[in-house]
Amino acid sequence: MREITAVVHTQDDALRIGRCLETLYPCDEILIIDHGSKDGTLRVAQEYGARIMRALSGSPEPVPRLASSGWILCLDVRESLSESLAASLYEWKTESSSQQRVFSMFVREETAEGWIDNPTPQTRLVPVVWDRWHGSFPANDGSACALEGDLLRFVLP
Repeated sequence: MREITAVVHTQDDALRIGRCLETLYPCDEILIIDHGSKDGTLRVAQEYGARIMRALSGSPEPVPRLASSGWILCLDVRESLSESLAASLYEWKTESSSQQRVFSMFVREETAEGWIDNPTPQTRLVPVVWDRWHGSFPANDGSACALEGDLLRFVLP
């Protein structure tokens, strides 16, 4: 079975990190890369069993070197997996195919007027050997296969 490390960058996100981590049950490891939180962010992350790394000043730490599994799922701390996306991840983990593909996800975003669907999926699940990064997220790959379900991006804590 494939293993996934969820990677979440944080900085003073105690009010929202629990919602994010609560949905990462399909992941085998949660890695928090913290950028100097001074609130309860790290305490909450520890309660969910996350491994915590302090971000180095300057350029972001290359995520693949920090993950202990073969696949990396990158999320913003304001995001959560929908139940259908979590189910898709479980299904994908148990497939017998050995293809090294990358996967994207559709993002639904909360606004003051309600939820909006972003029409373009974002590459978020990549093999640990992935070498194309845009900041703390994988660079988008137009050939990525979109998984069923949505990433939910919340505005409010």
